[in-house]
Formats: sequence, C-alpha cells, structure tokens
Amino acid sequence: MFGFGRKTEMVTPEEALPGRETRPFAVSPTHVVLGTPIEGETPEGLETIYVAMGCFWGVERIFWKQPGVWTTAVGYMGGYTPNPTYEETVTGRTGHAETVKVVYDPERTSAELLLKAFWENHDPTTANRQGNDVGTTYRSAIYWTTPEQERAAVATRDAFQKELDDNGYGQITTEIRAAADAGTFWLAEDYHQGYLHKNPGGYCNHGPNGLTCPVGLLSKDGVAAQVDVLPPTGS
Repeated sequence: MFGFGRKTEMVTPEEALPGRETRPFAVSPTHVVLGTPIEGETPEGLETIYVAMGCFWGVERIFWKQPGVWTTAVGYMGGYTPNPTYEETVTGRTGHAETVKVVYDPERTSAELLLKAFWENHDPTTANRQGNDVGTTYRSAIYWTTPEQERAAVATRDAFQKELDDNGYGQITTEIRAAADAGTFWLAEDYHQGYLHKNPGGYCNHGPNGLTCPVGLLSKDGVAAQVDVLPPTGS
C-alpha cells in the first residue's frame, strides 16, 4: 500500500492507480458563476493556463474573479492515473496535483498578470504542502501552453524569488513545465466545481501572502526583461 507517510513522495508510474477509461461521474458543463463552458475546445483568440497551489476550491475563486478570465474549472493534472476520482487523488497514488484550468482573453489580461495572482496568494516555498494540506496533491505548479506563458512563468518566478530573498523566506519549489508534458487535465467531480460559490462558508486556506510580485517583466514581444531590479514606476 501507498501509505500516508509517503504522500509527500511522488508516486512512480508503476505504483500509480490504474484509473479507468471513462469519467465515473457527471459534471455540469456550465460554470456556475461565469456561465461559460468548463470543458471542450478553447474558443478562438483565448488562451489556457493551468495552475496548482494547494486545495483547488480557493484557487478557483481567486481566478474566476480576475479580469479577462473567460472560464475556470478544477481538476487533476500532472500525474499518471486516467479519469481519477478525488478519493483516489488525495491518497497521492495518482501523482496528480489539484489544478485549476484558467481560460482567458489575452486582449484583456496577460499570463504575467494572472501569475502575479498565483505567486501572491499561496506559499510557493513549501514543497508538497499548503498549510495543513500535505502531499504531492497540494504541490505548487504552473503548466503552460504557450511560449509567452513559459517566459512569464520563469520571469515572475525569478522576480518573486528576489522578493522572498529580501524578506528572509525560502526557495521556490514550484514545478514549471509544459502542459503537454504534464498530461491530460482531468475534470474533478461536479461538487468541486465553483465550490466556494455553492458553499460560501466553505474551507479556503488561500489569501494574500503579504508579498508583491513585480509585473512588467516582459517586453511587448514577450521577451523576458531584466528582473534583478523592479520595473520603474511613473512615466
């Protein structure tokens, strides 16, 4: 058995639960807050990024409130088990992280601004843990789908690490990799979707961590700018 003592160790493909060929539960196709589809093809002109930062209930609420976000959904990603359930994932035996899919309009926001919310609302220095939630399921991760997102992830990570260093905190442990390498995003059960809208008093351990992630780190061409100093203010 894959016991509790190993929940902070990544399961191997050989040890991972086998999963199943089809989703074992039904999910409403419409976002409970935004009224948009939560799965299917991304509409032309929109982009998708996947973020993991602990329990996905609070994370999804952070992102559905961001300007320019078209839809969000919660699910499981980065592991091995196909069509996993929540009960399976929290054991650590699927390898997946609780993940939020964020679909946004790049004409109204940017990966950089969305990642500012990512860095400022969890502790990226605690490997496989957010508060009392412990295990690889709760790891910090960014799964990018465009080169601009990758550049933004690296640039904001480096800038936020400087903020952490300046304030005496530890090293970032966030996993950054292509969504194509992380594998399929598997939708979570319907009761998890929009959870904190359905349950306003529900559990949430996310909020501002007291540090600021600088933005303006990419040029108009998406090339990483110098990040060892904060961007200038004013004109």
